[in-house]
Amino acid sequence: MASVVRMGEEYSTITAPLLWHQQDWAQKLPDTIERGAEHLLSLQLNGGYWQGELEADSTLESDYIYYLFVLGKADPVRIAKLANYVRSKQLADGGWNIYPGGPSELNATCKAFFALKLAGDDPNSPQMAAARDTVHRLGGLEHTNSYVRFYLALVGAVGWELVPAIPPELMLLPNWFFINIYEMSSWTRGIVIPMAILSALRPDWRLPEHARVDELFKNPARKAAAFDWSDQVVSWQNFFLALDRALKVYEKLPWKPLRQRALREAKKWMLDHLERSEGLAAIYPAMMNSIFALVALGHGPDDPVTWREMKEFSRFEIEEAETIRLQPCVSPIWDTCIAMVALQEAGVPPDHPALVKSAEWILSRQILGAGDWQVKNKDAEPGGWAFEFRNDHYPDVDDTAFILMALQRVNYPDRNRMEGAIRRGIQWLLSMQNRDGGWAAFDRDNDRRFICNIPFADHNAMIDPSTADVTARVLECLGRFGWPAEHSAVQRAIKFLVKDQCNDGSWFGRWGVNYIYGTSGVLRSLETVSLTAQDYCKRAVAWLRSVQKPDGSFGESLRSYDVESSKGQGNSTPSQTAWGLIGLLAAADPGDPSISKAAEYLVQQQNEDGSWDESEFTGTGFPCVFYLKYHLYRNSFPVYALARLQNQYRQTEQFCAFQFRPEEFRLRRGF
Repeated sequence: MASVVRMGEEYSTITAPLLWHQQDWAQKLPDTIERGAEHLLSLQLNGGYWQGELEADSTLESDYIYYLFVLGKADPVRIAKLANYVRSKQLADGGWNIYPGGPSELNATCKAFFALKLAGDDPNSPQMAAARDTVHRLGGLEHTNSYVRFYLALVGAVGWELVPAIPPELMLLPNWFFINIYEMSSWTRGIVIPMAILSALRPDWRLPEHARVDELFKNPARKAAAFDWSDQVVSWQNFFLALDRALKVYEKLPWKPLRQRALREAKKWMLDHLERSEGLAAIYPAMMNSIFALVALGHGPDDPVTWREMKEFSRFEIEEAETIRLQPCVSPIWDTCIAMVALQEAGVPPDHPALVKSAEWILSRQILGAGDWQVKNKDAEPGGWAFEFRNDHYPDVDDTAFILMALQRVNYPDRNRMEGAIRRGIQWLLSMQNRDGGWAAFDRDNDRRFICNIPFADHNAMIDPSTADVTARVLECLGRFGWPAEHSAVQRAIKFLVKDQCNDGSWFGRWGVNYIYGTSGVLRSLETVSLTAQDYCKRAVAWLRSVQKPDGSFGESLRSYDVESSKGQGNSTPSQTAWGLIGLLAAADPGDPSISKAAEYLVQQQNEDGSWDESEFTGTGFPCVFYLKYHLYRNSFPVYALARLQNQYRQTEQFCAFQFRPEEFRLRRGF
């Protein structure tokens, strides 16, 4: 791979001697980067994009067994392969966890027990008995989250009195009302609106009697323990519990004057959102719920609309010899922009066919149509990108910012087309800034925290507020395109980040694990606006150093989302070591030994084919509830981090196709 001279932004000047370049590992650095880049290039697919597997926990396979039985599609061979995968994830204590190395988790264990019972496993077998005992030890079925109990109620395995009320009349609440569907996060809307339809229709989908799960209740006399009042009498939790009781009484009334209108609105919303997407919200739970809702509304499995959604849903399957596993969604746009930036940093020429082809593919995916984000952002034009192949109602800020940075460094032949797309993307990003100065993933000002007390909000992601990691991504993007620290949008973002910083100097990572991810991203963003000499950056660097392992690596377990004292602690991983190195390169002294130690670890851990190995989950879906493993993280981020180190040492200039004057863009109205 030829190295190139890149023009545009210059890296900071080296101000301290770098003795690391005389060490043995440093002699291998150029070859390590080249092998890593070549390996990444070999993974590019014919369409010009990258797509790694997106792995999650066994709840997906458990739910899929249930889904196939409900639809009457329970082919014995497929069920057996799914059950094999679920069984393979059982822990020694009989339970199932939600991330590798984690403890048994109640909801995952209940789902696995029920799915294996459906698949024909003997409930009195040692493995199933151990699972049942673990459920009891963890609190019993009565303490599962509302979604577990909802799916069981759909098939008559538990009563509807154990499920929070989700009335379709939610659809009729106006957008100005303090609770409405657009005060919920985008993914919650996709999950809950089909559930509201099902909650109202309550189809008769009873499964065989042997599939009941009464034995999972720890205390059958206390089945409704999830609806116990809070000790704090005057609280939002008790308010919503009282409202839930009232709604359940309403549900029993023979006359509900608004019910049919509400169902029509819910169905219309769902059908509208099935268009211009590869399934509702293009994520597993929303898609499964929408298929169930369509069937309940009379669109059977062979109906063209239902069949199309079932076909999209089946694309999440990964079938091997004896198992089938499921992805929660697919991540081609996200994987592609990260790979592009890594290759660009590694010295792949800006007009390299792989980069031009990927830019062409990315440009074709820009969303120029309407979406839910416009409900709270009426004065902006479309211009963002989604995470998946097609999910036009839900462009997201994180993807859009990363894509813009990737496109900026491609020498694309149609300059006018590229410039137009980038301008639209930047303008859309600016319009999505929240009142608090930060950015969220999908919506603007989606931060009414009190609704997190609604009984069906126990997936821990009811809202979509500003987060440090997404804000940092946008700030890094703006900095690369020429926004100075003095710009008002940048100043608001910095104010948010400073306020959001933890006392120990770290930042929380909403979409990556966890404080290492958040801290690295913020430091990189502040580097682009020349603020890394500030005290808050020095404290962040000190925190990174404090959690770096003696061998130079970084690792943080998902346990840090539950136990703050475990932040920065866990098994070493290439992706997290790369994040730590990126943060140190942004703000530490160039001669800091922590930099060379992290780089040495990555060099030594590389495989002969240019890849790195990683078994841990380092991605986040819903903190404390649902986690992810991006299979390309282990390769893309180490290449980027090591190449960035080399470029800083060599003071390499970057190719930059576009930079803009900030005054060419409108700010959010009211700022």
